[in-house]
Amino acid sequence: MTSNLQPYPAYKPSGIEWLGEVPAHWNVRRLKNWLEVNQVTLPENTNPDYTFDYLDIGSVGTGRLTAKPEKIRFGASPSRARRIVRSGDTIVSTVRTYLKAVWHAENVNADLIASTGFAVLTPKPGTSAKFVSYLCQCAPFTNRVTAESVGIAYPAIAETRLGTFDACIPPLPEQTTIVRFLDHADRRIRRYIRAKQKLIALLEEQKQALIHQAVTGQIDVRTGQPYPAYKPSGVEWLGDVPAHWEVAALRHRYSQCLGKMLDSKRITGNHSLPYLRNVDVQWDQISIEDLPTMDIAPDEYGRYTLQEGDLLVCEGGEVGRCALWSDELFRCGFQKALHRLRPLNAGQDVPRFMHYALRAAVKGNAFNDGHLSTIAHLTGDKLRAHRFPFPPASEQESLVTFLDAVLKQIDQTISRVGRHIDLVQAYRTRLIADVVTGKLDVREAAAALPEVDPLAVEDDLDETSAAADESKFDSGAEPVEAAD
Repeated sequence: MTSNLQPYPAYKPSGIEWLGEVPAHWNVRRLKNWLEVNQVTLPENTNPDYTFDYLDIGSVGTGRLTAKPEKIRFGASPSRARRIVRSGDTIVSTVRTYLKAVWHAENVNADLIASTGFAVLTPKPGTSAKFVSYLCQCAPFTNRVTAESVGIAYPAIAETRLGTFDACIPPLPEQTTIVRFLDHADRRIRRYIRAKQKLIALLEEQKQALIHQAVTGQIDVRTGQPYPAYKPSGVEWLGDVPAHWEVAALRHRYSQCLGKMLDSKRITGNHSLPYLRNVDVQWDQISIEDLPTMDIAPDEYGRYTLQEGDLLVCEGGEVGRCALWSDELFRCGFQKALHRLRPLNAGQDVPRFMHYALRAAVKGNAFNDGHLSTIAHLTGDKLRAHRFPFPPASEQESLVTFLDAVLKQIDQTISRVGRHIDLVQAYRTRLIADVVTGKLDVREAAAALPEVDPLAVEDDLDETSAAADESKFDSGAEPVEAAD
């Protein structure tokens, strides 16, 4: 659909450096002369009981909502809840950190208020409302916002400055044609991305299923067949395990130690060492970038520093998340938010097998004791008492070799699919920029599209069945993630 697109037959200088030449019949105008910018806002004396749907800047992605607006009262709303949005408006982030936050409001049934981190652009007569949205998504526009942003902690651009931006504007019929073409292209691109994202999700599920099958003994990875005999493990997430495997409390096979508590008042700098935090330990990877330091004296090295092969387990946050230390630094400590596991008998147990066992345990909700709180914790007592499967050391080695190899292949596939998604997203960005700035003529391509776009019909059906139409808000419904 896009491979045969050509430039327009005639161009003229725009007089604007970042636009260059533009189609000869297009006009260059300032935004404030073409659109209304923040035409209506909530005054300070608004009734405190006035209730509305509120869109924070983190709830908007590129051309779509990423979360349903929150229903709030004016009296309880943030001071930045001010911009009134109506159907046909485009909201665009004026904050540099959120430049991709652009959304075209359609069929808004409720009172919708956007954060003051957005500018609300209202089309004047003779303007295609959605063309405005595509213009605000194009790279030349966002690059201009970046260049004009001021501030250090929260770099942004004032809406008055935004209104002085120049735009290259085609006649209204051509705006409609461009929107029709880009809508169709966008549906195809988003459908492709959704399919790839589903593939990645399936591959992640496959990884977890393989880990669970291996560490619970559902299959003997050496033969590819089930074991000849099984016994009850007495552990819910484990189920039956091979008859010759041992199931034991962790304390019988591993020593456990929580890291050192950080006390900023007692830091002298005399025995400063880098240390790992909870956030530095992700699944099967440890970050050593920009580590903080704390005082760990030489006589504390045995308790609070790491050696190769130690397994670090998160005590809070995503409890049980773990990774192996591979001596990335000569000497490194760890904070109290982490457990250090070390086998009592190095010839009997393989820490990397324990890593896989923990991954299966976490996925099986092994550490959920039913007492839900704001922050979950995996105490040392709870971890030491938890029972895990322990095959003979030779089988642990075989399981680790198998899982390392097969998961590496799956991860390579996931990375490859992720790169495809990145390339398609980059293509979308470039296509929108080339079309809305007049570098490509899409009039013939749009004319060749069917009157009723089958992709649009299918997307409407998908959204209806999912009850997630992102642009119609039901105040009585529970918040749901918006559909693409």
